Amino acid sequence: MWIDDYEALSNNDKTEFRRLCNYLLSHTYLVRDIYRPDKQWIEASSDYRTASRLFSCMRDYFSYSGWRLDKDDDYGVLSLTNVFDSNRVRVDRFTTLFLYTCRLIYEEKREMSGSRGIVRTDTGEIVEKMRFLGLLDKGRSTQKERVDAQRTLAHFNIIQKTDNSAWNAEGNGILIFPSILSIITNKGINDMMPELERRDESE
Repeated sequence: MWIDDYEALSNNDKTEFRRLCNYLLSHTYLVRDIYRPDKQWIEASSDYRTASRLFSCMRDYFSYSGWRLDKDDDYGVLSLTNVFDSNRVRVDRFTTLFLYTCRLIYEEKREMSGSRGIVRTDTGEIVEKMRFLGLLDKGRSTQKERVDAQRTLAHFNIIQKTDNSAWNAEGNGILIFPSILSIITNKGINDMMPELERRDESE
């Protein structure tokens, strides 16, 4: 049982176990490679390394409370899913469209992303693609919509800005992490537009 494995851990590992479990409950995804704006390079996450080492104990712990913890070492993503399909975060329409557009850009650029599978873009490119696809109401978006969408996706480790400044509605350099593949699969790309149309009709 997981409790036996947990009790066998060092005090430091028990602390890390609790911290990382709480982190995943809040952020859903933990990615292996993160960007260091101060150094301007991508490096391996010590949290991902620790979670990988404690993975079997964490996985068993979560399974007892109705959660599934998955680890994809090919893309370097840990993901936590509720098996009862509850505890979902509902985001607004603009954030949904912003996420969908990030996924399209990821698909277009993923072959150039290298072994880490991280795609570079920026706010301007995403919003312009939304405009091109006709996803913006009257072809426009507000500063608040752009900032809120970016903050939400960054919280869940879907994107990360490439500088230490605050999220800026006028534009940030953005990295799209492979965790986006867990949210919107290839099939999900094709299914998204009809879903958005149905959502529009219901609002």
